[in-house]
Amino acid sequence: MASSSRIPPPRVGEPTVRHRFLVVVILLASLALSTRLLWVQGLNSRALAAEARESRTVERTIPALRGDILDRDGKVLAASVERYDLWVDQRQVDEYRAKDEDARPEEKGVKGAARTLAPVLGMTPAEAEKKLSGTRGFVYLSKGVDPAVRDATMALRIPGVGSDRVAQRTYPSGEVAGNVLGFVSGDGEPLAGTEIAYDDVLRGENGRISYERGAGGQIIPTAPQATQRAVDGRTVELTIDQDLQWRTQQILAQTVDRWGGSGGSAVVMNARTGEVLALADYPTYDPNAPGRTDAKYRGNQSLSNVFEPGSTGKLFTMAAAIEEGTVSPTSQYTIPSTMTFDGQRIKDSHAHEVQKLTLAGVLAQSSNVGTVQVSQTLDDRTRYEYLRRFGLGQRTGVGLPGESAGILHAPEDWDPRMRFTTSFGQGYSVNALQMVSAVSTFANDGVRVQPSLVRGVMDESGTLRPLGEPTRTRVVSSQTAATMVQLMDNNIVDDGKHNGNIPHYAVGGKSGTAQVPDGTYTASFIGIAPADDPELVTGVFIYGLTSFISGTTAAAPAFSEVMGYALQNQGVAPTGRPGRDLEDEW
Repeated sequence: MASSSRIPPPRVGEPTVRHRFLVVVILLASLALSTRLLWVQGLNSRALAAEARESRTVERTIPALRGDILDRDGKVLAASVERYDLWVDQRQVDEYRAKDEDARPEEKGVKGAARTLAPVLGMTPAEAEKKLSGTRGFVYLSKGVDPAVRDATMALRIPGVGSDRVAQRTYPSGEVAGNVLGFVSGDGEPLAGTEIAYDDVLRGENGRISYERGAGGQIIPTAPQATQRAVDGRTVELTIDQDLQWRTQQILAQTVDRWGGSGGSAVVMNARTGEVLALADYPTYDPNAPGRTDAKYRGNQSLSNVFEPGSTGKLFTMAAAIEEGTVSPTSQYTIPSTMTFDGQRIKDSHAHEVQKLTLAGVLAQSSNVGTVQVSQTLDDRTRYEYLRRFGLGQRTGVGLPGESAGILHAPEDWDPRMRFTTSFGQGYSVNALQMVSAVSTFANDGVRVQPSLVRGVMDESGTLRPLGEPTRTRVVSSQTAATMVQLMDNNIVDDGKHNGNIPHYAVGGKSGTAQVPDGTYTASFIGIAPADDPELVTGVFIYGLTSFISGTTAAAPAFSEVMGYALQNQGVAPTGRPGRDLEDEW
């Protein structure tokens, strides 16, 4: 009997189906690869090539050299010299002379390169080998080398060694005009003085170089390179005279040290042009190494340090009253050493018998009491407007950073005492350049010329292009200006004994001493020469005197030395005419 539970035969696969399935898979894979290949090599090849080239391309900056800064005679005060930073890709050095069959083993690779490079860079072979060994893609070999060293290094053709152009700022005259020039940081950023004020002119425009590097970091010599050359900065020519600046700084330093002051300023200005011929501060600094000097002396005290002018401020009261026709040089005043005005007690610097002085005598004796009497011929608003027209309470516009406008309150803000003290140089503050500029008005026919420190900028052809005419402001009439010069001349007796005398020249001047809130004193002397044909104005200011020392004692001798040198330096000959001698008493 046939059994109904017989085991069924095993199922046999369908080889034809599997074969067809595999064929389909292979065809689809081939189609995908072909499509990708077509996309890569055909449709998208340019984009991928560009992407690869971009990844290989390196861009480096070619720094522009900052423009020079010259004095008025073309002497270099600041310059940029071309230097190079040398670097190495350590991964490539081992290829040095690798294919040179004549080279011995010790002349190849890192050791051979180190032996060759060391004397060029002033290193020992061991030091050079340490720099060249390793796997770093960028290591500095030496910074700031001169072009000859760079050329000698590159001539060795050591694989991986390259150079970048850099600029090094130098100030050949050291401290001379340091406060005017300013300085730059290690990476060339301007931080003070003319360097920062004229950075847009001096800076120039950096260039760029781009090249391709291989996977090992090596430069691909056959690949295209692109270079955009740097455009160096333009030259700035100052109004400063280097020799006069040096001598002024020297005299100022000796004067401050002699009287134990904390510092000082000295300004020499051409009253006709407004050009500042010397702008000296003490202490000063060497812009080649500014870090050696306290930061508070790296600015410009002539512009930033404000102080009450003291008796030199009497000049503006006299000028305003003469211009308004309320007084004349022969106006008569009775002068006790102390006098009360509207409840305010005003006194002269020293006790004296009652004097009968003319206006000329009031200025010569520097009487506070007499000057207040002169000021009472004018209202407060009129005197304030004259102080503004002389440039007080506003920046000079000379362009250096850090200048203070000083402080000059409007008359409605004057307290009862300030109504009188402002007449003799107290109750408002100025900076040194402001005062010299204001007094220069008398030496320039009554016209105040905006001070300037820059004569112009060199264009691409080397021609000096002036920055434009300075602002000129008529403050008082020619007649008033001439009268003020006579009064200032009368203030310096022509006996050869006055500290402000200059042999063979007629000189006009005025001293000032004012107390500072910290208890110290500022002494000053501002003068005009030749008084009979005014051209130069010089002011000397000594800060931080610990006791009262008059400007005639502390500052006038320095004025005499600086102005005497300036007259010779600028070729201003004496006229031979004697100074004025006015009636001081009645």
